[in-house]
Amino acid sequence: MAKRVARNKLRERGHEESGNVHNLFPSAGWSPLDSDERDRKYVKNVRALSKVQQQLLDAIDERPVVLALGPAGTGKTYLAVARAVDALESGRVNRIVLSRPAVEAGETLGFLPGDMGEKLAPYLRPLYDALTERLGSKRLRALLADGAIEVAPVAFMRGRTLNDCFVVIDEAQNCTYGQLKMLLTRLGWRSTMILTGDPDQTDLLPGVSGLRDIAARLEQVENVAVVRLTDADIVRHPLVGEMLSVL
Repeated sequence: MAKRVARNKLRERGHEESGNVHNLFPSAGWSPLDSDERDRKYVKNVRALSKVQQQLLDAIDERPVVLALGPAGTGKTYLAVARAVDALESGRVNRIVLSRPAVEAGETLGFLPGDMGEKLAPYLRPLYDALTERLGSKRLRALLADGAIEVAPVAFMRGRTLNDCFVVIDEAQNCTYGQLKMLLTRLGWRSTMILTGDPDQTDLLPGVSGLRDIAARLEQVENVAVVRLTDADIVRHPLVGEMLSVL
């Protein structure tokens, strides 16, 4: 009885007992700008771990448009982001623009709370992770704050002309043919654009993804490089390659 009375008094003061239940979506949401964690050691020098990965890095250095196709774990996004950071810090570009479609992986989460940035943060988190590993959290927060790095969903890219930019379109297999055509035509002067994705792992309905068709057509364009990575280029746990070979 005494415990019940004490709990009731807490509720009257506005203090609900939480126990071990934690809010899945905090009211403030997740943002890379709000992180107060100690800055961890970051990767300064990035090198290829396979022959095809080196071909990808060379293609990024030599061509204004590159399509990096391959299974999960082959370093497509990581290498693209690493080259983007190198270009920004060397002064070859003024901005990095990272984009990916806000498509859920086979399940629906319903309406997410918060403002636009908070709603999109879960979809864009992989790009923030790659940037943090390359720059460190403090440096990333500074570059995001002054606009040198922009992370945006595909839906916000229409109508833009991206000059003096390094553009990375991640998870391109979740874009339609029309979306990819729109994204490719955003390319401006003195810019580089990298599209990464796995045509065999789309979250769209069958026949909707446009990445495979776009890649086949762009292979005929001289100044566009299409680099195809395979299971042999996977740099995650060795079991990832073995599983993908039978799945």
